[in-house]
Amino acid sequence: QELLKIGWPAEDFAGYTPGTPHPIDLAEQDWHLRPYQRQAVDAFTDGGSGVVVLPCGAGKTLVGAGAMADTKTTTLILVTNTVSARQWRDELLKRTSLTPEEIGEYSGQAKEVKPVTIATYQILTAKRKGQYAHLALLDALDWGLIVYDEVHLLPAPVFKLTADLQARRRLGLTATLVREDGREGDVFSLIGPKRFDAPWKEIESQGFISPAACYEVRVDLPAGERLEYAAAADDERYRLAATAPAKIGVVKDLVARHAGEQTLVIGQYLDQIDEIAQALDAPQITGATPVDEREELYRGFREGKIPVLVVSKVANFSVDLPEASVAIQVSGSFGSRQEEAQRLGRLLRPKQSGNTASFYTLIARDTVDQDFAQNRQRFLAEQGYSYTILDADKLAA
Repeated sequence: QELLKIGWPAEDFAGYTPGTPHPIDLAEQDWHLRPYQRQAVDAFTDGGSGVVVLPCGAGKTLVGAGAMADTKTTTLILVTNTVSARQWRDELLKRTSLTPEEIGEYSGQAKEVKPVTIATYQILTAKRKGQYAHLALLDALDWGLIVYDEVHLLPAPVFKLTADLQARRRLGLTATLVREDGREGDVFSLIGPKRFDAPWKEIESQGFISPAACYEVRVDLPAGERLEYAAAADDERYRLAATAPAKIGVVKDLVARHAGEQTLVIGQYLDQIDEIAQALDAPQITGATPVDEREELYRGFREGKIPVLVVSKVANFSVDLPEASVAIQVSGSFGSRQEEAQRLGRLLRPKQSGNTASFYTLIARDTVDQDFAQNRQRFLAEQGYSYTILDADKLAA
């Protein structure tokens, strides 16, 4: 950590515990790793451990599969949630020689330990009577490879709990290494240096992710709401601005404008999500939605049976919705650049139509909502995206 702070990151040449060998091959009969995916896998394999940064929709799971095929060893994959775990399982079954009997799920719903085990961060950090109840998973097999999906989200306890895995190969996958707590260095200390990083616009220019147009839609607060906002305490102002009722009408206008397109409405606050879902007569997914119901709703959205889906932050990460072409963000986690990037990322998987995706952020004008939005947009601006400013009053015109 100290070397990293002064610009001299340490390289680990101590070697790695090979783990228990296990045959894994890519099943590339009717597909192949894209050139940048192959480069990412090779960079990781040559380096031994480290982080691969690719845009959302660019196939980070396949980089993980490629690394597994190169190392051919028992593998522990850590993911953000159960839906993501099952998407990993499905992709590995489709893209590799692995069979269902070789892949285990270790989550709140299942406790399977197999040569390839996919576990959630939540289960790893779950406590029972003050003790981490599932730490035995880390030693359940002689893991030769640990894959950290969405590595920028690593919960603080995982840093400590997995410190003894330093002797094993570690692959971190992410779309952005931005952390609002400034602890990017912790990721490098635990996982290893950045081995591969592909600019978003470069991958877009190659046709591997969808082009996207970003819009900031500014909404005026009515006089009564503006007075309430002005009188509110500082810690209440963002919520008041972010959940302004005036945004609901704008959402309806945008959904109507994009009728016939698969649309996600994304928010932070559950009461706001509920109100919007009712206004649109659309289903919603939040943290309280059971996993099986989430999967059913996601499936309906993918198949076009559900044209509009209202979601909370549970859909920020690791949700594969390739046909989503419109996202309307009504509120978020303050000024989180990482969240902004992930939400745009829901739209970047290539579309069969080839059309440009549309990403709208609804902002209460002249409030802290607008201030936070400027910070949220910084990472995407660095990647070459620009936001067109729209006036909400003119949308319905």
